[in-house]
Amino acid sequence: MIDAHIHLDLYEEPERTHLLREAQQRGIEGLIGVSMHLDSCRSNLALADQYPGLIHPAFGFHPEQPLPSPEAERKLFQWMEAHASRMVAVGEIGLPYYTRQEMKKRGEPTEAFPLESYFSFLDRMLDLAKRLDKPVVLHAVYEDAELACDLLERHGIAKAHFHWFKGAKPTIRRMAERGYLISFTPDLLYETEIAALARYYPQDLVMAETDGPWPFEGPFAGQPTRPDMIREVAQAWGRLHGLSYGEAADRLTENTRAFYRI
Repeated sequence: MIDAHIHLDLYEEPERTHLLREAQQRGIEGLIGVSMHLDSCRSNLALADQYPGLIHPAFGFHPEQPLPSPEAERKLFQWMEAHASRMVAVGEIGLPYYTRQEMKKRGEPTEAFPLESYFSFLDRMLDLAKRLDKPVVLHAVYEDAELACDLLERHGIAKAHFHWFKGAKPTIRRMAERGYLISFTPDLLYETEIAALARYYPQDLVMAETDGPWPFEGPFAGQPTRPDMIREVAQAWGRLHGLSYGEAADRLTENTRAFYRI
């Protein structure tokens, strides 16, 4: 199987070395290593060089952090263009939904939050992806997913992967109709909202991911997040569709191969 979304550069050594060795021993043949910022992009490229054929890097800028300065943005875009042949996608990019939610929990007003600046930055990232003919990996959930869909349509981008997606039914229908892919994490085993989404979404538009090192609850509570957890995702997804583990794993893997051209 292939882990469709993991932050390999956020694991500490030697944990990462052990994790990658263990993943290969357990039948994980590929990992999509998404990036947080320019230094993260460089780290993922170095890891891809260290583990050729196993790690497939995506380069981008995670939205749940302050936006880069104009000069930092210029350097990031310039670096991505220079290394375009090495990336399987532009990502992770998107909109800062959880940052705004945390502000609300703390009782802070969100009216002054510069969402339009993030929207404009995402617009520029999508323009880059279009010019480079690369798929995009999106961090966009709930109402932010609608904004992201608007931008994708504006740019004429058909190959979009909404990782760990959650959203309203009209948004889900819109995404499925346009052929956008989504991926399921180990929370499929214990979140009813995610299981309902997995029952509905077309089988040829789904993948499995861990988003490691992000930790999980339920049967995974207290465990470090490992790529081979996607096997349990495949098993749970298969049960929802009356598929054997082998059938489910093959379907999820082939969807990932086709989307990322690997």
